[in-house]
Amino acid sequence: MSVSIVAARYAKSLIELAKEQNVLEAVYQDMILFKDTADKNRGLMLALKSPVVRHEKKSGILKALFEARVNPVSYAIFKIITKKNRESILDEIANEFIKAYNLNQGIQKATVVTTTPLTEELRQQFKEIVKSATGRTVQLAEKINPAIIGGYVLTIEDRQIDASLRTRLNELKLQLTN
Repeated sequence: MSVSIVAARYAKSLIELAKEQNVLEAVYQDMILFKDTADKNRGLMLALKSPVVRHEKKSGILKALFEARVNPVSYAIFKIITKKNRESILDEIANEFIKAYNLNQGIQKATVVTTTPLTEELRQQFKEIVKSATGRTVQLAEKINPAIIGGYVLTIEDRQIDASLRTRLNELKLQLTN
């Protein structure tokens, strides 16, 4: 079975358990904490994915890093996943949990890349574009990349609207060479 399917199943189970225990928001914050920690500390995921590191050691690492910092439900899931020898996919489980949480709460994440910071008016226009396309509340991440020359690149999950000047110039270049 693929890693994403297994991770999605664990995430779904964790959401159900968190709802049942009335700690959904706390577990969501814990998954964000785990994801941020894993993203910033490459060694953590290398240790968790390593077949050389024993499961007791991996469990000890998770205990030292997270037991006092996360909700008991989150820590219990970490322990269960480690017992099942699935600690190598904890980062994927956290990602899937965050996606499922956002879907459950009606939140849509989107990213817009521009050459300059957005004004409040443009920010609202992008949020409206995403909201009209998805029907959900929008969390908009903004990135600045001068290489796109002008325009914007809007990404919503696996869809992308590329209205950058760089792309248009490349398309024109291709048309002129043909």
